[in-house]
Amino acid sequence: MQFLCIIIGYLCGRFLTADVVARRKTGKSVFSIGTGNPGMANILEQFGFKCAAVTLLGDVAKTVLPCVLCRFLFRSLGPSATLYAGLAAAAGHAFPFWHRFRGGRSVAVTCTYLVLFSPLWGLLVNLAGLCAVLATGYLAVGALVIPILFLIPAFLNFGLEAGLVSLAGTALIFFLHRDSMLRIIAGTERKVDLPAKFKGRRS
Repeated sequence: MQFLCIIIGYLCGRFLTADVVARRKTGKSVFSIGTGNPGMANILEQFGFKCAAVTLLGDVAKTVLPCVLCRFLFRSLGPSATLYAGLAAAAGHAFPFWHRFRGGRSVAVTCTYLVLFSPLWGLLVNLAGLCAVLATGYLAVGALVIPILFLIPAFLNFGLEAGLVSLAGTALIFFLHRDSMLRIIAGTERKVDLPAKFKGRRS
């Protein structure tokens, strides 16, 4: 049943909302626009708040669908079905086979499935991640803070299986942000003024 959750999650996660938005706006693939990253941040930078909101909603929806479906179909797994499907959706977003395994960094997907698994802890770690971005100016720092902090309740409150799946999710986010972390260490990563970005691109 875990395997089926992974398959369902991956197939849903491989749908890149940002690419659909970019093609609707320009007729070009999102990979040829801006940073080339098929995520909300790139869409916000290039097309503004409304398009970024559509991208975020799409990424949330493609995560909610497999998580809810697997929780319903495989009830014997309990809440773990949400974790398996969510992690697989994150992997699908990062490595979609129909885009030659070139995808995004799975931050929105990860934030979503953690909230679905545990609304309280998911919201708390997402808030902590946002605070980390506001404090440091680095999106990658916030992206890493979220799954790292979630490991604590995952292991302590939800058991070994949930902890190990969450650890795999943390490893995935680390892998996807490895270049950004190296640039942060080298002092070459560009900082982001998140409030100014949303205020300035609200169009």
